Amino acid sequence: MSAEPAAAKAALRKALRKARREHVAALDPRVKALLFKRPPAALGAMVPPGAIVGLYAAIGEEAPTGAYARHFHEAGHKVAMPWFAAREEPMAFRHWASPHLDGLMEPGPYGAPQPFADAAALEPDVLFVPLVGFTASGMRLGQGGGHYDRWLEKYPNVPAIGLAWDSQLAEDLPTEAHDRPLAAVVTPTRLYGPF
Repeated sequence: MSAEPAAAKAALRKALRKARREHVAALDPRVKALLFKRPPAALGAMVPPGAIVGLYAAIGEEAPTGAYARHFHEAGHKVAMPWFAAREEPMAFRHWASPHLDGLMEPGPYGAPQPFADAAALEPDVLFVPLVGFTASGMRLGQGGGHYDRWLEKYPNVPAIGLAWDSQLAEDLPTEAHDRPLAAVVTPTRLYGPF
């Protein structure tokens, strides 16, 4: 990556993280508790029966995923969560056998909860991804580690759906050859896509 796109992305990440932090802090806790409870009905076609659904364990101000995990589990889907053997290892996915039991997770090398090492390895058929920013056309700005970019490059037919707060919408984002558009983005007030 050339220095120009890297610098632009770093500056945008800083600004968008600040906006996200302020947005989440301003939410009434009673309202916040009601958000991201169920995926919009329009996403039904993107998550066919029996599909393995990949989610992430939200950290900080990321859009929460716990209710989505329980929803898909109760609908008969296997839930796959990111798993890292170590910080320098590639991201894989392992089965979260019951999203109702936090005890089936342990802290991973990046601080996010992840399934135990002996949980079954899975490959998601549909993947919900965290993000720092997104555009109305489905471009995504991630945390900067490239874990999801590398995984999605390896599995190009897996649709990636972003979960975000409305404050994370950006008019434009710098893109590079490896940046792949999302299939859709879900916010508390709107579904962008499917694209």
